[in-house]
Amino acid sequence: MKVAGIIGSIAAANIVGASILPQYIQEVFSTGEVSESLQNLSDFFEDGSKSSVFTWPHLPYFLKPGVDSEKLQDSITIDQLNDTAWDLYHAANASTKQYGHPTRVIGSKGHWKTIGYILSQLDEHKDYYDISVQSFPALTGKVNSFNLSFVGGDKVPTATPFALTPPVKGFLGKLIEIPNLGCDDIDYKSLVVPKNSIALIERGQCPFGRKSNLAGKHGFKAALIYDNDPLSKDGIKGTLEKPDKHTVATIGVSYKEGKKLIAALELHQGDYSLYFEVDSFVKNIKTKNIIADTKHGDPENIVALGAHSDSVSNGPGINDDGSGAISLLTVAKQLTGYKINNKVRFAWWAAEEEGLLGSVFYADHLSPEENSKIRLFMDYDMMASPNYEYQVYDANNKDHPAGSKELKNLYIDYYQSKNLTYSLIPFDGRSDYVGFINHGIPSGGIATGAEGINDENGLPFDKCYHSLCDDVSNLAFDAFLVNTQLIAHSVATYAKSLEDFPQRNLNVTSENVADFSYRGSHLIL
Repeated sequence: MKVAGIIGSIAAANIVGASILPQYIQEVFSTGEVSESLQNLSDFFEDGSKSSVFTWPHLPYFLKPGVDSEKLQDSITIDQLNDTAWDLYHAANASTKQYGHPTRVIGSKGHWKTIGYILSQLDEHKDYYDISVQSFPALTGKVNSFNLSFVGGDKVPTATPFALTPPVKGFLGKLIEIPNLGCDDIDYKSLVVPKNSIALIERGQCPFGRKSNLAGKHGFKAALIYDNDPLSKDGIKGTLEKPDKHTVATIGVSYKEGKKLIAALELHQGDYSLYFEVDSFVKNIKTKNIIADTKHGDPENIVALGAHSDSVSNGPGINDDGSGAISLLTVAKQLTGYKINNKVRFAWWAAEEEGLLGSVFYADHLSPEENSKIRLFMDYDMMASPNYEYQVYDANNKDHPAGSKELKNLYIDYYQSKNLTYSLIPFDGRSDYVGFINHGIPSGGIATGAEGINDENGLPFDKCYHSLCDDVSNLAFDAFLVNTQLIAHSVATYAKSLEDFPQRNLNVTSENVADFSYRGSHLIL
């Protein structure tokens, strides 16, 4: 057996047998929220053994060679990616008793085991990394059922409840069209609002959450928002983001259905009702980000990259975003064989699927001094979609912080050097770059496609997106390897030198707040 294989086998065996925990790992499992899901890290290990952690002796830092992109890329293998994918799937299985299927959604045993697994893997390299966790409150919710029906009992087509909608008991409510777009108090001032009324509001100009809040503030019991796109066929897959005391139960419908309802109001001279019911909950839970900083490298020039550790509740999320989390962990391990010139920060964000909550919390709570030290952020979400295309975020230095274009060019140059075709995708708010761009930090990233359609064959990039079948069999390992090696290249390049990378301009932070239409997978306006 090769030495590398022996080391890998010993490492795998000792992860399973671990029971002696460092302080920072114990902290992850110290809160009430965690104890409900995972009382201690030994729950992660299936054999329940109590042996000590054995750490293979590492080469002293001063004897390591300088980081080399080609060598770092060559150290990444499909076997590494596959083994870790199965580990995450086994973690997701811990949620089966509670959810009826594997999942790594925040608050679940599967997600706490994911956190424990990542920390355990990093702990083997604590001579190279300073590892910490960051707790934060995450707003989460679920719609158990809903009913939007005509008086005759037929369901309103395309009706889709908004994420984080409050519940409302079933009632028959009078429908009232809101003038303009329902974004300002003045839009409601002239209205007489009877008890049990439903506000009919057109999408546009302001976030859905504001429309719902204003409707509740002015006496409406529920809100119905219709799309402003005549070509829309489905309901609006949106979120209310941060519901408050005024927020009311809110459902979305297509443009066509909205216009039909307006016509019905006109036909019945404003006397038209619908049955409206939502069974849902919204609550705050605590969860945690994981941060691993290299002990070496210039602390004034930090190269940051991240992926999210959670999945949706519907499935195990092995591509979304187990693949990105695995890529980061694999590169982080292999980087320990090298000296670096700039500090590297690996991050595993929680609650991305709830609206990018972990990464936004992290970016929002950076002090100006800490913000200024982060030279760039790279986002890696969905690296191995089965019907993939190589996607690069279409960054520029006008609409995004200076340096974002350079990141885009690095990815493009890499794909071109491998004779691989790629496509450019917009920064639309669907992943964890949002908080960094909004705080003036240059950002970039790659992906392989979610529910969108691949033009080459007319099929979805990932037919299992946000579904139960997003398991290990859902990974395209050829793309997975290419993209993980590209991540290694990006880390090696900037860990070695930022000489040609634009300096941070802290005076333009506020000008870089982009008009993102999404927060994660949900529209916000």
